Amino acid sequence: MDLIISEFGSFLGKKSERLVVKENGKVKEEMPFFKVNQVLITSNGVSLSSDVINECAVAGIPITFLSSDGKPYAIMQSPHLQGTVITRREQILAYNDSRGFELAKQFALGKISNQINLLKYVSKYRKTANPQAYEMLVSSISKIDDLRKTLEKLAGQSIEDARENILNLEGRSASIYWDSLSRIIPSNYGFSRREKRGATDLVNSALNYGYGILYSQVAVAIALAGLDPYAGFLHADRSGKPSLVLDLIEEFRQPVVDRTILGMLGKNVDWRITDGKLDDKTRKDLASRVIERLEAKETYQRKKFTLRTIIQRQARSIASFVRGEKPYKPFVAGW
Repeated sequence: MDLIISEFGSFLGKKSERLVVKENGKVKEEMPFFKVNQVLITSNGVSLSSDVINECAVAGIPITFLSSDGKPYAIMQSPHLQGTVITRREQILAYNDSRGFELAKQFALGKISNQINLLKYVSKYRKTANPQAYEMLVSSISKIDDLRKTLEKLAGQSIEDARENILNLEGRSASIYWDSLSRIIPSNYGFSRREKRGATDLVNSALNYGYGILYSQVAVAIALAGLDPYAGFLHADRSGKPSLVLDLIEEFRQPVVDRTILGMLGKNVDWRITDGKLDDKTRKDLASRVIERLEAKETYQRKKFTLRTIIQRQARSIASFVRGEKPYKPFVAGW
């Protein structure tokens, strides 16, 4: 399980083979290290001992720090949990040949396909309950599918030759997708459009926070696969920008975060925003639900795996592809 630390002033220590969480000097929780997937720290004022850091490094447990808006500002993990250097060498070389183009294309296809499937998922409950919304969603699905088909036919020898075309199709798809969702999300939430940076409304803030949690999962998976998180393909290079993390996360935004948040909004969840930020209770509840979704199983290569495992397998698939071992196919969730 993931251990979420959301209380100001909490302390993480080690006792024997257990991770101990204290608040105001009193033990709140104890958990064996072998049961912990990740430590997620979502509050300021949290302290931890060097013994905890050492034990987590040895056990391969990442410690992730999230800001109040969900942005991961630090991830601590062992530097020894890496793949072979040949993977990174081939990753860099792939940028300048057809491998880079193919990866960028597949990342975008995965995202667009999952947008289609999520709209299918929300439409099936409205066919009889809300025929007008159903027809709107069917129309949107058709438009996005046309863009997907155009992208499938796109050819190129390197990503530099085709990035603009790929991003154009991806952007048009996203515009239709978010416009469709804005018309089915309950009006009392006031969601009219997707906003990334500086969002102050509840829905966009929840999306950004959820993506931050997902980001930490993808970043760790990429590191464990022996890949360079800053050498991406679909997202352009920029100093300090983890382009490959942003590439791979595209396949998982809809099935992990969007689906979770849409489901909760449909139940009129009591999430709140204060001074433009999610309050502590909302952040904790949202984090728990996103992590719960990561443990849900989806069909992947004809077998059932948790979404957390699928993320790890997709990262390893990127590594295998750049090494020339097998084709790369994006993850597309069912609906």
